[in-house]
Amino acid sequence: MPQIRRVLLSVTDKTGIIDFARALAGSGAELISTGGTARLIRDAGILVRDVSDVTGFPEMLDGRVKTLHPKIHGGILAIRENAGHIRAIAEHDITPIDMVVINLYRFEAAAANAGARMEDLIENIDIGGPAMIRSAAKNYHDVAVVVSPADYEPILAELRANDGSLSAETHWRLAKKAFRTTADYDAAISARLEQVDAPGPLPPDLAMRAPKLMDLRYGENPHQQAALYGRRGSGIAGAEQMHGRELSYNNLVDLDAAYDLALEFNSPAVAIIKHTNPCGCAEQESLAEAYRKALECDPVSAYGSVIGINRTVDEETAREIAQLFVEAIAAPDYSAEALAILKARRNLRLMRVHSAGDPLVVRSISGGYLAQTADRATFHRAQAVVKSQRQPTEDEWRAMEFGWKVAKHVKSNAIVYARPGQVVGVGAGQMSRVDSARFGAMKAILPLAGTAVASDAFFPFPDGLEEAAKNGATAFIEPGGSVRDSDVIAAADRLGAAIVFTGVRHFRH
Repeated sequence: MPQIRRVLLSVTDKTGIIDFARALAGSGAELISTGGTARLIRDAGILVRDVSDVTGFPEMLDGRVKTLHPKIHGGILAIRENAGHIRAIAEHDITPIDMVVINLYRFEAAAANAGARMEDLIENIDIGGPAMIRSAAKNYHDVAVVVSPADYEPILAELRANDGSLSAETHWRLAKKAFRTTADYDAAISARLEQVDAPGPLPPDLAMRAPKLMDLRYGENPHQQAALYGRRGSGIAGAEQMHGRELSYNNLVDLDAAYDLALEFNSPAVAIIKHTNPCGCAEQESLAEAYRKALECDPVSAYGSVIGINRTVDEETAREIAQLFVEAIAAPDYSAEALAILKARRNLRLMRVHSAGDPLVVRSISGGYLAQTADRATFHRAQAVVKSQRQPTEDEWRAMEFGWKVAKHVKSNAIVYARPGQVVGVGAGQMSRVDSARFGAMKAILPLAGTAVASDAFFPFPDGLEEAAKNGATAFIEPGGSVRDSDVIAAADRLGAAIVFTGVRHFRH
């Protein structure tokens, strides 16, 4: 490959650019640059030519037009082994450009502001940058295109080792990264502009470009390949792993379920998850007490579980958790004392989650994708309708309110037996609701007498309610809407139970 003799630099992210430019100039490369980048390099005492000196045309239109010129794009696009190209650029006094160092206007930063004005969005759409990136990437055999400061050091090391040249493999790798960059940039622009006058939260096109964050050992099973894609700093996919062995596909799915459930609650809460279903969940005045109450529900199933926590993990809670074999924990943070305790468990994966998940929930089916808004429907006692002759007691209300939040996160058909702030039994994923009621009671270790039952959808027949009442439940919360609602209400009255309709269903398939 030819030596890098002429480099064009124009960057919004100035990280490391002075050291990179100094090293390139020290190797004998001529530097040309634009606007603020040129000033920064020149102020550092590095020789650099302005693009306007190369083109013979000044920057204009408030900087909108800088590099859109044949003397720039001709120098980038000319194929060195094409005699006609070489004659053409010589005829027009165009010198080849061997490397293009570009990163783009911060459109995504502007777009993240929900109240951004249209003119702000438009002015943060880069034109010359993507054009130069695509030109350089198209001619990757002859031009190296650098779009990330993370590549500066590896490139300099290779230049030093290869007498100022980069390998064909490096040119190809950089080109692919460049095309990914412009594709992501255009997708971000399109997605944000669609929001300006969107009739609703579901976009006309589902943009799902996401960088690979890591390869996973395998998928749900060892014979399946898998990787994690997403955005760093966003949700479980972008969480910071602070300790432990590498994450598995199943760990990530369970971590997402655990943290999502924990975030349902305002007071300190802990969700213990096994195969995406809660085998324990509690909300208490202290985090340690929430963990203890959650564990009481099903300590056998909690072995090898994943835990979601909605508070900074403190020392007392960490000491409690350390007594159990746990696969992974997701929490917003950990105290120094808690970290020291939990890191003693060599394989325990500790995840610090910086933000909640996405507003859209997406899953694949053969030939396409399903997208829906996240289930953020909240329950307010004032919106509920008491259907039974007996009014619920205050304890029953509190148990129903808590159980209803948990039922939202249990695979349907879902039945949750609950006390105020504590799950007592879970019937998940059964084909009939009465079987879920039986299974939740069968799994219960704590007494069921006086519990409330939350059902994610209506009872189609009285038998599910009757089964739960037989096991000790005295209050029921469900959406209502069955053609046999009157039969279900009559059964509750006959058994002396309270029953409340919410009008909201929480299926989770």
